[in-house]
Amino acid sequence: MTTTTSETWAPPSEFAVQLQERYGLDCPPRWGTPRRPDRPSLGPHACRVMEKLGFTPMPWQRYVLDVGLEIDPDTGLFAHREVGLSVPRQQGKTQQILALMVHRLAAWPRQHIIYAAQSRGMARQRWEDEFLVTIENSELGRRIRTRKTNGNEAIIWTKTRSRLGITANTEKAGHGPSLDLGVIDEAFAHEDDRLEQAFSPAMLTRPMAQLWWASAGGTEKSTWLNKKRTAGREHVQALWESGVGGSVAYFEWFAPDDMARDDPATWRATLPALGYTVTESVIRSELEKLDAGEFDRAYLNRTRKAAPPSDPNVPKQAWPGLADTKSRPGGELALAVEVSQDRATSTIAMAGLRPDGTVHLEVIDRRPGTGWVVPAVVRLRELHDPVAVAISASGSPSSSLIDDLVAAGIRVPEGDEKEHPLPGHLVVMRTGDMVEASGQMADAMTQGTVRHIDQAPLTAAVNGAMTRRVGDAWVVDRTKSLADATPFIAAIQARWALLTRGPLVRADYDVLDSIY
Repeated sequence: MTTTTSETWAPPSEFAVQLQERYGLDCPPRWGTPRRPDRPSLGPHACRVMEKLGFTPMPWQRYVLDVGLEIDPDTGLFAHREVGLSVPRQQGKTQQILALMVHRLAAWPRQHIIYAAQSRGMARQRWEDEFLVTIENSELGRRIRTRKTNGNEAIIWTKTRSRLGITANTEKAGHGPSLDLGVIDEAFAHEDDRLEQAFSPAMLTRPMAQLWWASAGGTEKSTWLNKKRTAGREHVQALWESGVGGSVAYFEWFAPDDMARDDPATWRATLPALGYTVTESVIRSELEKLDAGEFDRAYLNRTRKAAPPSDPNVPKQAWPGLADTKSRPGGELALAVEVSQDRATSTIAMAGLRPDGTVHLEVIDRRPGTGWVVPAVVRLRELHDPVAVAISASGSPSSSLIDDLVAAGIRVPEGDEKEHPLPGHLVVMRTGDMVEASGQMADAMTQGTVRHIDQAPLTAAVNGAMTRRVGDAWVVDRTKSLADATPFIAAIQARWALLTRGPLVRADYDVLDSIY
């Protein structure tokens, strides 16, 4: 089942066609403001500046500059007062930003441009070691003069007297003269909106003023970036739905969690510079070198989550290493049903024996409410012939489904059937069973005898799982857990049912073979 969320939204197919035909761009952003052909643009001028700086504009850079520098034909002003760019690392963001700023230096007289990075020190380093060096070593070097006085740095375009300076990430940043172009780079490092709030008043009286911000993914502490990304996504989605734009242009290349980090197809869909300035071998090297969370942040543009909360009973640190996106179950499997504490969501999980002896874990259905569960279990039972269907006993939210499952023909073995159950029977797991199953799952995670396909609901359930004591043992606590734990509980149950009921079902087959 696929649930439509912000992260799984995709633009209409004609968007990709437009970008391919106009720019030769084969890696469209997941969220991107489309080019309005009815508007002139200064993008080609900025691209020529980029060429004079020694860079060949890539398709994605030409697209972003074209849209970001569109002119409203009714006013003669920039159509977009704000331009947001969220793109992975090593894609050419810095070269594009430099071309944007140098174009502004050269195009109009007495422009005031401010560049900000993680800190004033980082801004100064990039200003001096990258921006200034690049300009001086290009054919544009003779057109500038430089002022390096600490606190008063400026690259000045001699003819226009426009200047490019730097600022710190403080409330006072940008205060003083009017501001024509403010650039906030490495936005992931900004934990609040103080810089934007400082820039905005200085831009009010400048009719062609623009704020550009750019960044790869950040962390949960990147409050300003995360707010901007959410707003940008909503803006683009609303634009495609209504056809009405606004004064903001937004571009984001991003890989949702259901796209495997080690699959080159994911890289090709997320890294617009792949094949131009970076290669698949370079990205694979980064994958091997970086931990998973940092690779996801830097190259898949995902927000890096905080380390899972500590719980001594659940070996959460082992979970990422058990991911295998190509994992598939063998012929023998078991199902399990769980309902969330508030009954808002139900989950069906599966555990299956792989040919190598490890157990494959997977959430195979997850939807709102409970009304869909029994028909789905009946259908899955018909399709996959599981050894058993597990469910929690009285006291669990899912126990209310037991009678309906029995009425649908999924029976609890009675009498002699308990020793030789038929495939697909219902296993009602009591507290002792859950204690046993929980401990076994923890051992399996530590010993590496389970595999999963890195599904977001299951991974979130594992990371957020908290436990409660039952005697000297433990079970996952639905109430204390920091995420909906039911996908993990269902996986625990499915694994236990597979390994404890499977041998009984197989034994029953053996008895029948001896008779017939």
